[in-house]
Amino acid sequence: MNQEVIIVRGNNTLAGDVAVSGAKNSALKLMAAAILGQGTTVLHNVPLISDIEIMSEVLERLGATVVREGHTLRIDTANVNSFETPYELVSKMRASISVLGPLIGRFGQAHVAMPGGCQIGARKIDMHLVGLEALGVEFEVDHGVLQATTPHGMHGAHVYLEFPSVGATENMLMAAVTAEGHTAIENAACEPEIEDLANMLNAMGAKVSGAGTSLIEIEGVPLSSLHPCEHTTVGDRIEAGTFLVGGALTGGPLTVRGIDPAFLRMAIMKLRAMGCDVETGDDWVRVSRTEPLSSVDIQTLPHPGFPTDLQAQFMLLAALADDVSVITENVFENRFMFAAELMRMGADVTLDDHHAIVRGVDQLEGAPVSSTDLRAGAALVLAGIVADGETQVHHLEHIDRGYEDYVGKLASLGADIRRVPAADAAR
Repeated sequence: MNQEVIIVRGNNTLAGDVAVSGAKNSALKLMAAAILGQGTTVLHNVPLISDIEIMSEVLERLGATVVREGHTLRIDTANVNSFETPYELVSKMRASISVLGPLIGRFGQAHVAMPGGCQIGARKIDMHLVGLEALGVEFEVDHGVLQATTPHGMHGAHVYLEFPSVGATENMLMAAVTAEGHTAIENAACEPEIEDLANMLNAMGAKVSGAGTSLIEIEGVPLSSLHPCEHTTVGDRIEAGTFLVGGALTGGPLTVRGIDPAFLRMAIMKLRAMGCDVETGDDWVRVSRTEPLSSVDIQTLPHPGFPTDLQAQFMLLAALADDVSVITENVFENRFMFAAELMRMGADVTLDDHHAIVRGVDQLEGAPVSSTDLRAGAALVLAGIVADGETQVHHLEHIDRGYEDYVGKLASLGADIRRVPAADAAR
């Protein structure tokens, strides 16, 4: 694949309407859940991003057929006959670990290569294993492959997660739907994507209640009573938040459509605290700003706290705000790699363990920068829109993992932006 770069000329313009795609972090898990349907599940509002392509490959390796028609996927898992996922795919994307739960739910066993993905945190999968072990799953690691078996079947259990891990909650949920008896997951993750997954599982014949709260309860049903379904993925709150930050940077007004504002309560609160005007409707959020940006303190926390996936974007806002902001990263230990790239553009950021002290500057300057992870890449492109001169953003494979047609959407909002082969950019 020819390496490409995004070239942005700072024109400080982002205004208008933009439709958000389906949520990456939901669609990937819905695709995994289709394994339990044992037939053709139809998923709507699935984003056109590279992570979805990798998950499609994972399912195809297991024996499924995956057909895309625009933003709709038809996933036929009737002939899934393997419970082994290959390392070369799992190593590309840690979300591949989410097939663990549904494979156990369907076959009572799974062989899953240990996950890879962005380098933003160790992401121990211990919590996945502890929760599943409570259901009767036994694990061995053999040459980097996690081997799960259920020699005595699966049974319901009361599990208290030491941290509200999204992945652990999802894997337990997808395994427990076929476990005999009652399962309770306490201190469960509360993200909207969990609720979306539970809604799909219930449409498939599962009995899940409490999703979206810290206590999820599951009444196990026989695998034979689960069936395929048709489901529409919720809007991507992180993509929506990214565009809202863009509108806050330039003043907007910018409207994102296709998102439930309740998914973004904390981000909206922080935008208002920074001097933005924010209006909301049933499925849209509009941001505008006429006053200078104010400093803000932010701590990332599991939902409904401030999302770690919007931390880089808000660090960019803080970099151009009056006075000093403090950003505390409580979820991923390596997420501040972004700060070094932003500093190349003139930001004043001091890192102290898991705190970033951000002193606002008057102007950023265009520079060559690299995406260090998915959200950092998206934020650097926004930085280029408000920076003086030209910015080149490299390593676009990170952005492509989670943003559909990012350049096209930003251009439609007035940005001076294009995507070109790296060789052309060097001329």
